[in-house]
Amino acid sequence: MRSPSRLGSLLRSPRTRLALMGVLVAGASAAALLLGGPSQGGIEQTVDDAGAVAPLAFVALYVVLTVLCFPGAVVTAAGGAFFGTALGTLLAVAGATLGAIAAFLVGRRLGREEVERIAGRRIGALDRWLVRRGFLAVLYVRLIPILPFNALNYAAGVTAVGSRDYVLGTVVGIIPGAFAYAALGSSLGDPLSPEFIAAAALIVVLAVGAPLAERFLRGRGTAPGGD
Repeated sequence: MRSPSRLGSLLRSPRTRLALMGVLVAGASAAALLLGGPSQGGIEQTVDDAGAVAPLAFVALYVVLTVLCFPGAVVTAAGGAFFGTALGTLLAVAGATLGAIAAFLVGRRLGREEVERIAGRRIGALDRWLVRRGFLAVLYVRLIPILPFNALNYAAGVTAVGSRDYVLGTVVGIIPGAFAYAALGSSLGDPLSPEFIAAAALIVVLAVGAPLAERFLRGRGTAPGGD
């Protein structure tokens, strides 16, 4: 049996913290896959049960689900269905941003030192790109998802990108997608309505346009790996 002092030393090790982060993220993702995660209807019911504090409950739930790597589109659509497009978008942006900050801090606290030590130059290019372009780099990867939203939250924590640039880039970058999915959820009952059609079209534009924009910018050397 390990002594408390040896156990404390082990927990302070960057390698141990990195391993712990990996286990937590993998475990949360596996649980979401196996259990299926909450449905849109389940999220709406949870918020409805919260009564007067429903907006706060929704934001808190969004934060937790983001840290657990649950797909944000489902949560945002549920928010749109329950609160309407405008308020649903606002609450989704708040919840997703707070969840992204929480995951970022977990990644920075548990994995930064050891990732630098182990990966070295393998993450150097991404790290330098994020630091050099700051806010614009984070905005770019939010608008043009090189990495899935939840994965990027943790990955960014082990780079040297500044917290302010990360937060501002995240807030601004997720607004188009949040608006699209909130509008889609708000208009699900009328799929022939202009709001539903516009929301669906925006989602298609984001899904199709992002890879094209990434290819164009990479060719110009302004995307990660293109310098």
